[in-house]
Amino acid sequence: MFWRMTKTVLILPGTALIYIPILIQWFSNRWPFGASVGNFLHWVVATMLVVPAFVLAAKSMKLFVLEGRGTPAPWGPPQRFVVSGPYRYVRNPMLSSVILMIMAEAVALSSPLLLLWAIVFFLLNTLYFKFIEEPGLERRFGGDYLRYKAKVSRWVPMFWPYEPLGANDS
Repeated sequence: MFWRMTKTVLILPGTALIYIPILIQWFSNRWPFGASVGNFLHWVVATMLVVPAFVLAAKSMKLFVLEGRGTPAPWGPPQRFVVSGPYRYVRNPMLSSVILMIMAEAVALSSPLLLLWAIVFFLLNTLYFKFIEEPGLERRFGGDYLRYKAKVSRWVPMFWPYEPLGANDS
């Protein structure tokens, strides 16, 4: 499982957070950081974004491995439906964390192009989830997923946790 997860992290978040931002910086003649590296306040704001985003990503991935018995990658999806931890508040906490990390990079490096990448990444993932991932989850997990999808937002966290059917039954 360790190697499957390592491969997943290197390919998926690695592409969004490292490889594409490096190319954006390179082709915008801001390599490695360009003339307008953010000031101290930019780095403080970036840290305020990236630290909770990293914690959220780590907790979400851990749940996929331990409870879901899979990875966040389409080639190794969870075998069990995960509705605990951050998933009780928002349907896509891992992607939300990646978007926050890209925004942190944009702020730290004073890069409007990285902010644009965060927006493009969000839009691409919204389309992917709507047309590919969600229909697949509906087929795999049926009514449990449909109830969850009806109650929990794709991107905006709820104030109160989702309670799966039977969660309070003893």
